[in-house]
Amino acid sequence: MRKYATELVALGPDVILASTTAALAPLLEASRTVPIVFASVADPVAAGFVESLARPRGNATGFTVYEYSISGKWLELLKEIAPRVTRAAVLRELGIATGLAQFGAIQALAPSLGVELRPIDVRDAGEIERGLAAFAQGSDGGIIVIGTPGAAIQRDLIIALAAKHRLPAVYNARFYPAVGGLISYGPDLLDQYRRAAGYVDRILKGEKPVDLPVQAASKYELVVNLKTAKALGLEMPASVLARADEVIE
Repeated sequence: MRKYATELVALGPDVILASTTAALAPLLEASRTVPIVFASVADPVAAGFVESLARPRGNATGFTVYEYSISGKWLELLKEIAPRVTRAAVLRELGIATGLAQFGAIQALAPSLGVELRPIDVRDAGEIERGLAAFAQGSDGGIIVIGTPGAAIQRDLIIALAAKHRLPAVYNARFYPAVGGLISYGPDLLDQYRRAAGYVDRILKGEKPVDLPVQAASKYELVVNLKTAKALGLEMPASVLARADEVIE
């Protein structure tokens, strides 16, 4: 990523669109002058990408994907769709600070819901397979997949393993249930990029990133895959279906 960021900056673009923390960090290392609009970044202030949300004060601005507190919602949702769950494997990415922060939010809530957590890193396919195979040997388990690029890259494997081990799983974005995952709750990612396109347009017309505040996600969606629920022998609660933005059958 650093190599490509350096090459991209060397081309002298008028503006760069960066998706996720993994892309934004090396771009800011490569340049503090080229305007950058970002999307799907969890906590740009804590990461040092911007000074504040209202006043970025640098060459980058954009749209945050969610606050860390949403991670607790994923655990609550897992308990709602599978009340018997007492153990949760949390698939996270150790190399990204946001992965640790999301896990921390889940960890803070877990005792009150009577759930024991087991973190599994998503660095490579082998580690995911071994981790979930060992976890599945116990009973009353479920999975939470937090928002990291590593998990997104391995989504087909994670969904297949959840089905193989018959583990209910909550995901952070719609693209998981769209390809067979059970349920997701998270921001509308397409909306992030529509809004980012507006910032790119404004910068190309002469505005500066420093004058454009960082904005939070404004649209969230709950997506349920009923075909996957049926395969797991799981009856989706009416309360979940009633508030679902999309039901895949």
